[in-house]
Amino acid sequence: MNMIEVKGLRVVAGAAPDAVVEIVRGVDFTVKKGEVLALIGESGSGKTTIALSLLGYARGGCSIAGGSVKIGGVEVLALDANRRRALRARTVAYVAQSASAGFNPARTIMDQVTEPALLHRLMTPAAAREKAVGLFRSLALPSPETIGARYPHQVSGGQLQRLMAAMALITDPAVVVFDEPTTALDVTTQIEVLAAFKKVIRELGTTAVYVSHDLAVVAQMADRIVVLNGGTVRENGATAQVLDAPADDYTRQLLAATRRPEPELAVPAKDALPPLLEVRNLNAGYGRIDANGVPAVCVLDNVSLKIERGSALGVIGESGSGKTTLARVVAGLVDRARGEVLLDGKPLPAKLSERTLAQYRRVQIVFQNADTALNPSHTIADILARPMNFYHGLRGAPAQKRMLELLDLVKLPATIARRQPGGLSGGQKQRVNLARALAADPALILCDEVTSALDTVVGAAILDLLVELRRELGVSYMFISHDISTVRAICDDVMVLYAGQCVEAGERDVLAAPPHHPYTGLLVDSVPALRPGWLDSRRALTGAALPSMGPASDSAELCSFRARCPVRIDGKCNVTPPSARKLPSGSVILCHHSAAELELAQKPDPVTA
Repeated sequence: MNMIEVKGLRVVAGAAPDAVVEIVRGVDFTVKKGEVLALIGESGSGKTTIALSLLGYARGGCSIAGGSVKIGGVEVLALDANRRRALRARTVAYVAQSASAGFNPARTIMDQVTEPALLHRLMTPAAAREKAVGLFRSLALPSPETIGARYPHQVSGGQLQRLMAAMALITDPAVVVFDEPTTALDVTTQIEVLAAFKKVIRELGTTAVYVSHDLAVVAQMADRIVVLNGGTVRENGATAQVLDAPADDYTRQLLAATRRPEPELAVPAKDALPPLLEVRNLNAGYGRIDANGVPAVCVLDNVSLKIERGSALGVIGESGSGKTTLARVVAGLVDRARGEVLLDGKPLPAKLSERTLAQYRRVQIVFQNADTALNPSHTIADILARPMNFYHGLRGAPAQKRMLELLDLVKLPATIARRQPGGLSGGQKQRVNLARALAADPALILCDEVTSALDTVVGAAILDLLVELRRELGVSYMFISHDISTVRAICDDVMVLYAGQCVEAGERDVLAAPPHHPYTGLLVDSVPALRPGWLDSRRALTGAALPSMGPASDSAELCSFRARCPVRIDGKCNVTPPSARKLPSGSVILCHHSAAELELAQKPDPVTA
């Protein structure tokens, strides 16, 4: 029996007499009861628009112009406002991409999770609370009996995403729409959330539509895949068939972007000059700094690194590991409590206001979210004119010439200069963000998760651009990411941060094969394989929460990862600080285990490899 039937669906933006743009063009698909269907495609392909139409909803400025959407035999598009509201309460539920935007910060989690059931009088408050606790348990949330008493800011991003799923499931809907629910999560959290979603869908026999641009994630969740491009269906088939024998060229293009090979990076020439950037024994955080140079909240603990001219260092770790704080300290946006930062062997003042114009110019930062980094009321020409004038005094014709050169460098057409950020795609905005940094003519660009908000194809194009710019301009990068494949695609060296400590540092090949530091092993094992069944068959990982960023109560010197480490040695790891140890790969780790012990513990499982 088909639970969902979509035929000839058309969605348009705008209304007559103005121009009308067709954004979904005659889409057909069906979903059987208990099946999980994935909608895959780049940003702008119509995935979310189609998913929202299952609730009989079109976003502001858009309207459903034709076609049929049936849920359990009911024609959704023929319902009046009251019956559509009832449908969204009982039959179809929606789990959005950003859970933080979906919760009221002033109300407890339990109040908000039980609200749909109480609002539509489906059960008593006591029954709703009991059901919510059961869902918290099924979704593998910590302290299921008491987590509901907390407020949204008191739980992690991955926990909030699962709580949003609990809110959607509390009314026993026949269909749940998951709209990119793990895109903003780091790799280890994503695994926990995906496993929890899959378990609940199986237990409840729910029919689900899963919207994503990540084929490896979809391979774990979906029975069937619909590939979308430009508002049309390019391919519709079983997951294994679409991944192993795609029939459409566009599907093959998506797979190629996911399976991109590692490029051969030019090895920077070693010379007698000091490194471009050197960080020595850095401590940084927030709040009052005590007499020993330790802040109230310590985010970075004794971190050291070097970046040679023309090279790229990848900094990886989960959310909360200190990656962004490290970039902000180097950029002068966060003060340091202790330690040194050297540029060309000369001390770099901690505060931005104390740096010279040349120091300020040579270190630029590209932020994760281009939407908030670009002024929405300025044209692209205005945005690029400011750094050219500020750093180089360029105005008039020379500035115009340089602006066109910058747009060409980042592969954007000259016509884009007259537009505002709101008229650009996510990938175009990130290219403008990059062009603005390049306008300063920097020696070092700090890239903070610059592809994490982009889809696979657009993200791959931005990475290719960064590699090309490095080759052409000799610029160096500190590349911050939680995505190991991204770091391997662009970096020569890798530093792994965990709870503010550098637990491993070496060349990028350290990520290719064991032995690694146990935490690096956890990150490597958490990258989904492009193969159905990988999530079910992979070995169980520890799901403990990330320890706090402050020093442990017994000793700040002990290994920060010991609470989650699958190979910890009780009586040693919780008593003695780990020493730096060199592995055969040349990388340096902080661990009590020898290379041989780690290699044995991290031997790939033949079932999941």
